[in-house]
Amino acid sequence: MKDPSGRAAIVGIGRTEGPRTPGVNSLQLHAEVARKAILDAGLKLADIDGVLTAGCDEPTYCEEVAHSAVLSEYMGLKPRFTYTIDLGTPVFAKMVEVAATAISAGLCRTVLLACAEPTVSRASRTQAVEKMTAFGHPEFELPYGVSIPAFYALIARRHMHEYGTTGAQMARVAVAMRRHAGLNPWARFRDPITVEDVLASPMIADPLHRLDCSITTDGGAALVVTSLDHARDLPHQPIVYLGAGQGYSHEHLVAAPSLTSFAAVESGRDAFRMAGLKTGDVDIAFLYDNFTIAVISQLEDLGFCGAGEGGAFVEAGHIDLGGRIPVNPNGGLLSEAHPGRPGGIFHLTEAVAQLRGACGERQVRDAETALVHGVGGIMSNHATVILARA
Repeated sequence: MKDPSGRAAIVGIGRTEGPRTPGVNSLQLHAEVARKAILDAGLKLADIDGVLTAGCDEPTYCEEVAHSAVLSEYMGLKPRFTYTIDLGTPVFAKMVEVAATAISAGLCRTVLLACAEPTVSRASRTQAVEKMTAFGHPEFELPYGVSIPAFYALIARRHMHEYGTTGAQMARVAVAMRRHAGLNPWARFRDPITVEDVLASPMIADPLHRLDCSITTDGGAALVVTSLDHARDLPHQPIVYLGAGQGYSHEHLVAAPSLTSFAAVESGRDAFRMAGLKTGDVDIAFLYDNFTIAVISQLEDLGFCGAGEGGAFVEAGHIDLGGRIPVNPNGGLLSEAHPGRPGGIFHLTEAVAQLRGACGERQVRDAETALVHGVGGIMSNHATVILARA
């Protein structure tokens, strides 16, 4: 799927501004962030003729009906183009590609993208734990009591075995994300941590400690995409869609062809090819940091460093603000926010804010190009999008 003209741009963003959103349901939260994004774009509800959502985790609004249609009805929107895209957590990078392609094809002019969940406010701790342990192959994984952290622990242990990656190097990812979050007033955790703090935190699934694992919050965000011609008449500098890619290697980890390299290789390759860029042209990377090992893996597969070099790359400070390729200046899923399904959408809104130069203390200097990468399942499904200032 391609927008060969390159004439689509993100013109509006809206998001929740804290880790808790009590007293609202999923549909209300979707509408709240959507209205913020439309207002930020300098548009009205009537200007929206495309709607894309990723579904929701609240059965009342998800069963038997298209979630994007439910949101459209709730907000009074009349889209000519609308879909609920069920792709897991890489969906947001893919949504930008779908929106740009629909605009290029003349199916619509201005598309709303939205996803938000009151994840923590709605669910009990027991329900959250049950969800973490209900993921896996029904015959070859689930009967053995495996959890999502345990899957990623297998990936971490294999990387350590093949390349000599250390727990301290993985911990350095968490330290960097927390340092970035300290500059973000919306982040859930802002107090600095050290490598020693990470290694001293409780073991969740050997070798992953609690601080190697992402946090859980409420939240969500929305974006508005339109044609570049239209974007030039709107308040903000357009953030242009340059290219996208998608890759898939397995659904269940037991079927993965490798535990140290995944389909981010194909996803990133296609996105760079479409954008006409190389890794050295990217000023900021937004990587799906649900676990520290996932960041190291993506750095390698996307080509920011060689296979097996991710641990040393992180340890050298290259992903820090001021480093060779700053990663997640907002603090990411490890420290800013992770509301489950909507987690990766914050990477997109932060990318837009960074390219606008609107991020204050955490601003990456002279940022012109950003890569956003999403991961679904257990490193199963990957999507990449590359954005730039117009």
